[in-house]
Amino acid sequence: MFHVILFEPEIPPNTGNIIRLCANTDCTLHLVEPLGFEPDHKQLRRAGLDYHDWAKVKRYVDYQAFLHAENNIGRLFTLSTHNKTLYTTPRYKAGDAFLFGPETRGLSDKLRKSVPTLRQITLPMAPGNRSLNLANTVSVVIYEAWRQNGFSYS
Repeated sequence: MFHVILFEPEIPPNTGNIIRLCANTDCTLHLVEPLGFEPDHKQLRRAGLDYHDWAKVKRYVDYQAFLHAENNIGRLFTLSTHNKTLYTTPRYKAGDAFLFGPETRGLSDKLRKSVPTLRQITLPMAPGNRSLNLANTVSVVIYEAWRQNGFSYS
């Protein structure tokens, strides 16, 4: 359905929760190394419960390896608090991909701006706040994209 790309994720429970989300929404999860934890980390397993076997998870040694892999990815969207386009503005299609940065620093300007401006999306927050939890952000975006597609699995 959709593709979730975690660029250098750092916090195991966030990635575990996203594994569970991807399993339940039929999304493919792409993990771009280096990871801030070992793939068999206890907290990663705990947060993902028994969904690890149901999720489609792919790992890449770096972003270039991800870009050169055959992933059947459609349009790429970047997520950042620095972006201006609200996540509800684009009309998403099956195959679209969403690139999320590391929890402590987000995406670099170069990665963030590697897509057209209208595909640089953000979630609104109250003024003065820094960021939302990564797993929560992924959930909001994936469910909006899925809602726009009638919660279809095509």
